[in-house]
Amino acid sequence: MKTKTVATNQATKIQSIKIQSIKIQSIKIQAPKLQAPKLHGTKLHTNRMQATKMQAAKTARRDRIVLEHLPLVKAIAIRVHENLPVHVDLDDLVHAGVLGLFDAAGKFNPEKQVAFSSYAKHRIKGAILDSLRQLDWASRDLRRRHKQVEAATRELSATLQRTPTESEVAQKLGIEVERWRQMMVDLRSVGLISASSRAAEHDDLPAPDFPSKPETQPDNMCSRQQMRSVLGVAMKTLPERYQKVVFLYYTNEMTMKEIGGILGINESRVSQIHKSALEKMQVVLQANGIDSVRAF
Repeated sequence: MKTKTVATNQATKIQSIKIQSIKIQSIKIQAPKLQAPKLHGTKLHTNRMQATKMQAAKTARRDRIVLEHLPLVKAIAIRVHENLPVHVDLDDLVHAGVLGLFDAAGKFNPEKQVAFSSYAKHRIKGAILDSLRQLDWASRDLRRRHKQVEAATRELSATLQRTPTESEVAQKLGIEVERWRQMMVDLRSVGLISASSRAAEHDDLPAPDFPSKPETQPDNMCSRQQMRSVLGVAMKTLPERYQKVVFLYYTNEMTMKEIGGILGINESRVSQIHKSALEKMQVVLQANGIDSVRAF
């Protein structure tokens, strides 16, 4: 009897455990799964469209502001250009100023209660000055020389009570007269001095002249042209292959080896032709009374 009661109690416990297990599984099956929220595709598309419209409106507003203030750019560029050398192009300054205006229009904040024109003019002038620094139209060395020349001229003028001569200024600077003249040409070429400047007491005199480099002087240019003409006549007396060697060597500045590759001959043969061509041309030139380059 006791054994039957124990078996009945065990069966009851097993059945209770099974019922609880079934309830737990039912709860797990019925429990909803949590999922991360997802934006609908239409909403993303709408957000992108709104962003595109806002960017387009911002660009249109910027362009309108730029067009309205273009006269301001030109006015500032002209004002800056008045104090620059003549070789600086006004259009380059205007272009740099327009870029500065675009930058100002893009960065302007109307909430700061500042007029756009007041804000923009500083950006425009800054952009123009930055472009001039990038041009580097006068190196530091030239600027230093310019200051030295001005200082020496002022000191000599005060001491001599007259405008110093070029030899006096050159001696003051410790350089040769020819070197001083070349320095004046360099300073004039970058606009640091004016070619027409004179002291007040010499206003009635013509503008001072500065010597140019020998190769740009008219007499030397004429002499070289005459020499080319005479050499051309002498070259025409040479055989065709000889003419090619002389032309390629002196005009195209090719080496003997390169000329040989073009003509299909070795370098030694090119050297022989070159030497023979010069001898033949010398005979023709001497026949015309030309013994040296001094004839020109």
